[in-house]
Amino acid sequence: MRAGIWLSWVVLVGLALPLAVGCAGRQDLETPDHEAIYDMPLEEMWPFVREYFTEAHLPYREDRGSLVLETEWKQEFGGSKIAGYWHRYMVIGKRETPTKSKLWIIRITKSVNKALSLPGRELDWGVGRGLGGDPEQRNTGAPGDPSSTSSGAYGVSIEDAEDRLAFPVGENAFYVDSGQGTRDLTMEWRVFRGIMPRLAKQQQEVSAEPRVAMAPGAKEAPSFTECGQSILGLKRLAKPGGVLLLGELHGTKEVPRFIAQSVCQLVTAGMPVTVGLELPVENEERIATFLQSQGGEVDWLKLMEAPFWRSPYPDGRGSEAVANMLEQLRQLRAQGLDVAVFVYDHPKLSGQPREDALTKTVLAQVKATPQRFHLVLSGNVHPRTKKGLPWNRQYKPMGYLLKDQLDGVTALDMAYDSGTAWVCAADAQGRALDCGVKEARGKDNGDRFFVHTWNSTNDEGYHGVFYVGHVSASEPAIRKGLGNPGAAPASSP
Repeated sequence: MRAGIWLSWVVLVGLALPLAVGCAGRQDLETPDHEAIYDMPLEEMWPFVREYFTEAHLPYREDRGSLVLETEWKQEFGGSKIAGYWHRYMVIGKRETPTKSKLWIIRITKSVNKALSLPGRELDWGVGRGLGGDPEQRNTGAPGDPSSTSSGAYGVSIEDAEDRLAFPVGENAFYVDSGQGTRDLTMEWRVFRGIMPRLAKQQQEVSAEPRVAMAPGAKEAPSFTECGQSILGLKRLAKPGGVLLLGELHGTKEVPRFIAQSVCQLVTAGMPVTVGLELPVENEERIATFLQSQGGEVDWLKLMEAPFWRSPYPDGRGSEAVANMLEQLRQLRAQGLDVAVFVYDHPKLSGQPREDALTKTVLAQVKATPQRFHLVLSGNVHPRTKKGLPWNRQYKPMGYLLKDQLDGVTALDMAYDSGTAWVCAADAQGRALDCGVKEARGKDNGDRFFVHTWNSTNDEGYHGVFYVGHVSASEPAIRKGLGNPGAAPASSP
């Protein structure tokens, strides 16, 4: 596949955003391009902000003197044995005018790679409203920069950073060790729509928070689910009966996380989602049973007993990240959200017969559930919607066969920044497969996940790309002990 794709579109999104317009603006954008303005004084609006976060089960601490609160860390998808990302929100009340107000909400994300940042790098709960450290000792450097104070505290306050944080999206984040903080307009509008019905009667009409897609038989769904930062461009592709084919480089941590976040963001916006995985069809019942289980040790053992996980040539599809993704999808379903998974690979076949079998299995699944959106992941040959490969001009990939039998088929190639992947490739003599961590060369388009489509398909039959940032290899799940009783849960930051 191509090593990477440069998209100037990403830069433009981060630079050309109007600010501070009223609540009557467009409501149909995935990531809003304007601020939510409350038509009431900040002090009168703030109690409703507290109420919203309390009812969303997002515990917080508050600096009452300056109308700032910060939530506790919340694990992505509700927590699991092996998930590795946590989020918290810094909520800052701002006066727009004496009679109008707004919120700035900063999403802070941390990975399992490091523990909490050093003391003094979190929010300073004093009157200065700084980002950390003794206000008398701050200057302009970032941690590790020679111009910083010896304590390593940030040398900016919320007020000092106003111009920078006023850009709602783009590469305007600040970093703290393994953490990243970015202004989250999507969350700002989510809170706005959640509390506006409780405010003054005479308000402009505001669309309500969308209903989540509840699983059949579920009695209730969560009031709030942490799904990570919004994936740009995703929701406009999600339609009932639609099929999104994703061609990946196997063996990364980022693609399974992209899938899990995509599913979470779609089902919490009201779209039921079915995920198709390029795993052997013999695993269908085993995976379905796991998704409906409690996720205990016995459930994990039954899932990991499949011979597939112990392949002598693990090509990345049986990685720790894939197992993590299945656990995250199980978590979403356990919360009452409408998530389903099917598998469709036929490894005993090869060449065109295998491609035909893949197509037949996916087609049957889509036709049986036309009310759902289908997110189908595979290696990057199968999704192509054009006939022919460099070594076989008559080859008909799965995407090519599906587009003639279904409406709404979109194929996206993977774009990524350089890093590593767990790959099985022929050895130097071309006699055997060599599986292990390999270098993956890509192009840096930032850290944020996004989807981008072109006006027409490219030569390989792709309609666009899905971008996952810097890639890192994910080893086979069995090597990480996920098939063993008593596997330790992920530690919180």
